[in-house]
Amino acid sequence: MAVVPTLMNEALSEYAESMFSSETPELAQLLKEAEQAGIPPISIGGVQGAFLQMLIQLTNAQTIVEVGSLAGYSAITMALAMKGGTIHCYEKNPEYCSFIKMQARKFNVHDRIIVHEGDAAKLLEQEIPSKIDIVFIDADKPTYVYYAELLIPSLTSGGLIIGDNALAWGNVADAEPDFEPENVKGIQAFNEFVKLHKSLHNPCIVPLGDGMCIAVKK
Repeated sequence: MAVVPTLMNEALSEYAESMFSSETPELAQLLKEAEQAGIPPISIGGVQGAFLQMLIQLTNAQTIVEVGSLAGYSAITMALAMKGGTIHCYEKNPEYCSFIKMQARKFNVHDRIIVHEGDAAKLLEQEIPSKIDIVFIDADKPTYVYYAELLIPSLTSGGLIIGDNALAWGNVADAEPDFEPENVKGIQAFNEFVKLHKSLHNPCIVPLGDGMCIAVKK
């Protein structure tokens, strides 16, 4: 390599979160309430949230599709950066969907968030929002490629497709991963799929959180 990368450690991560995080006390409270409601307190990090908000501001995204919304943390983080428009959240668990709607009202972004309850693949097979500006996939890893196949045709020129966990918990470079091999292989397949897709410009990987693979539609 021409440049040796600086590897993130705990001190650097804490510095980044203290300086460049989108997390507010209200968003931190959302995660606490999610855990109290029995929802896994899993989410993007604050630095990832700030990066997503910047992408939204740069593209003036009006239609976002998020596959895998859990408690709605990332969707609400993105909605707070939007000037109008809509985020379509696809979430299978009915209780999680109700929680997202409640939190969207609490954050006063309920006019920007539409929750689609059910299996995302089946719902998208039936109907896909048109003129999508950003696709953010953070769901079941073995299905990442299929979600991308369904959504890329509706992505606008210059639109973004983003896959979270692109580093697969540090295992993405393993040819035969021991840790959650189906999930790691799903991430590997998605990264390769995006790299080779003829409708996308060459992607990049951004090492924030567990990594984000990002490509732009031609």
